Amino acid sequence: PPPADTPPPPETRTDQPPQTEQPQPDQQAPDQQASAEPLTRDAIFIGLDGETLGSATMRASPHGTLFMLDLEGLPADSWVSFHIHETGECTPEDAFESAGSHFALSDTEHGYFAENGPHAGDMPNQHVAADGTLRSEVFNTFVQLSEGGATIDGRALVIHDGPDDYISQPSGDAGDRIACAVIETVN
Repeated sequence: PPPADTPPPPETRTDQPPQTEQPQPDQQAPDQQASAEPLTRDAIFIGLDGETLGSATMRASPHGTLFMLDLEGLPADSWVSFHIHETGECTPEDAFESAGSHFALSDTEHGYFAENGPHAGDMPNQHVAADGTLRSEVFNTFVQLSEGGATIDGRALVIHDGPDDYISQPSGDAGDRIACAVIETVN
């Protein structure tokens, strides 16, 4: 017989939980597989001349939406404002007035410093590099890429030629609209 302090052979050990077979990825429920890919949307920015200036990619999270901007041809070494507008139209001939007002979920005022603000579509100012490029990531907790009142599907992103003062009504004294992009919708 083995000495008393010798552990039992591995197949008879009692200090380990029983082994269970884990399902393979293709055996998981369909809803578990689908949740692995985050919801995304794209938008292509155009300038007042109708030419492409760059793009935005939006990525959903449980707490809001991440905006990833990549543009060129903007006013060099300057601050510009960036907003979500209510209407998904970008008509250069009307200087992007077709995009409507800032996207608001309720009767709020414009700006982070407004007592009854901000609009859901208010975003922080962005700095354009000396070469006219803008590469930035901005997170907005008020909007989503899904159905419901907070959705931005089919709305517009607009860049103005000046910084937002975060309080003037109705749009922060942000200057002229110089770039616009319609957020794609997915059916």
